[in-house]
Amino acid sequence: MAVNWKDSLTDKLCDAFLQLKTSDEMYAFLEDVATIGEVKALAQRLEVARLLSEGKTYPQIAQHTGASTATISRVKKFLDYGAGGYKIVLERVKGLGGAKGAVGTGAA
Repeated sequence: MAVNWKDSLTDKLCDAFLQLKTSDEMYAFLEDVATIGEVKALAQRLEVARLLSEGKTYPQIAQHTGASTATISRVKKFLDYGAGGYKIVLERVKGLGGAKGAVGTGAA
């Protein structure tokens, strides 16, 4: 990313996310810090990344998620050439199997 967006405020935000231990805590924080639309957009992008990593086509992804081809292209670009964040998260959540509970462990 060309713009240096990392600063003391974003450091504190990252630290805040790391303090959350359960899905309920994460939902409470997200509800307070972002709009529902922003959270839904992030969730959609993560699902797009997951489907791209499974080899799904743009039309399949658009139909499943409702994402525009522009959003799918943007996610694909970051999946292929970004900082690796999508790949880290996708690998870690793959083992959770959709279990709810502690963030990052799948346990309550």
